[in-house]
Amino acid sequence: MSVAPRAQLFLFLISLSSRMGLSRYIEDNEASNGLYSLLSLDQKRESEDFILRRPLRCLDMLATEGYFTFVASRPQLACATFIIAEPNEVISLELSDVTIDCSAGDFIKMFDGWVLKGEKFPSAQDHLLPLHERYTDYCSSTATGATSRSSQNVAMIFFHIHSPDSGFTLAVRKLHNPFPCNIMSQSPEGSFTMVMPHARRNCSFSIIYPVEIQLTDLSLGQAKSNELSQQRQLWSGCSGSGDYVELLGGNGVDTSKMFPVADLCFSLSGLAQMKIGCDNSVVRLVSSGNYINRVSFQYRLLEGNELPKTRENSLDNFCTVE
Repeated sequence: MSVAPRAQLFLFLISLSSRMGLSRYIEDNEASNGLYSLLSLDQKRESEDFILRRPLRCLDMLATEGYFTFVASRPQLACATFIIAEPNEVISLELSDVTIDCSAGDFIKMFDGWVLKGEKFPSAQDHLLPLHERYTDYCSSTATGATSRSSQNVAMIFFHIHSPDSGFTLAVRKLHNPFPCNIMSQSPEGSFTMVMPHARRNCSFSIIYPVEIQLTDLSLGQAKSNELSQQRQLWSGCSGSGDYVELLGGNGVDTSKMFPVADLCFSLSGLAQMKIGCDNSVVRLVSSGNYINRVSFQYRLLEGNELPKTRENSLDNFCTVE
């Protein structure tokens, strides 16, 4: 992964925060603009045996396995680390050498997904666990506290530390995921295939860029050849079919709050494409569990001259689609 696409991802996260009016980005904690410093980070592996070790910043982004140590130089009351892996990986987190004082109000929480101003990815509709089970609180007596494993390719930690010289070490490991579901793309360009084998769940592929999405193949188990003529359309109101793909656009990370651009509930072999001029573009596969469903797609970043023009005094002036 080159630095440039990752830097673009950080810039879109920053843009996402500002567009949503986020003076505070983790629940009720005030953010700083230290996220800009992440753009210069380059965490390449030099060899298969190389283990990265480096300090952890108050606001940080990790895309590499390794050991990351945070030591507070002053009270740090609004810190967060976003962690991202490849689409076919999940993330294992382990805390060690923890010297925080939970009784004084310090805490370290790990979250299964990403949080931005109360918006969560994956959304509650798309995640298998209830929200309270997605948090691992180091200071909680009812939790294991020191380890967490994500359900998808993104995770995060956020922490408050009051006393200087207090801190912890975070070990990040990546594990293979044979059936990736609910993915955050690191890049504005690429291709992917989502497969859902006889499981009742929803899978989203989120691209935090304005992009053109091309569906190249779609296989939905319930589609019958004699129904295609009635179903072969966009904006077809597929939600009642139980198995379908929808394209979403929006300026947040919660897919349940995004704008439905189009949906398809028929199988196709060919090209269907759409430009989504939003900060976040999503391909979402909804499965009833009765069939093996598959969707393949390509995506590319929209050039400046391809972005739809903003219409003044319009409800969708932050996110215009065409």
